[in-house]
Amino acid sequence: MNRRKLLQTSFALAAGTLAGLGLAAQPARPVVEVWKTASCGCCHDWIKHLQDQGFEVQTHDVSNATKNDYRRRLGLADKFGSCHTALVSGYVIEGHVPAREIRRLLKDKPRALGLAVPGMPIGSPGMDGPDYGGHKDAYDVLLVQRGGTASVFQSYR
Repeated sequence: MNRRKLLQTSFALAAGTLAGLGLAAQPARPVVEVWKTASCGCCHDWIKHLQDQGFEVQTHDVSNATKNDYRRRLGLADKFGSCHTALVSGYVIEGHVPAREIRRLLKDKPRALGLAVPGMPIGSPGMDGPDYGGHKDAYDVLLVQRGGTASVFQSYR
């Protein structure tokens, strides 16, 4: 038996044993790559919201102009802009999108560019800390298409 065949067989046996014990490898946590400015506190709070909800987050601190360039390079129009831009599994995520809606997007896999919460609505994840005194603005999470159109993915009232 050559070395490669021996390694393949050993790996297959180990994987089968682990699966039989209920110890098979768990699916990896979704990785969200975020471009933000270093000084933005609400971006930090949104990232913590995602991490608390089981997402792995990789951050890139960039200038405001560079952050906007990333948004445009990813195909998202400025009218959907907010304070941070992210990418997860090929979808663009702009602004304070709740983790729940990102999970739904990844589960349903619609043909779309991604999700956006334009502006910075108070009460959205990252804009909901004690400084806001429990105030909540109504806002919509938009499902943005590659052509620049959008529809309401989820309303928060």
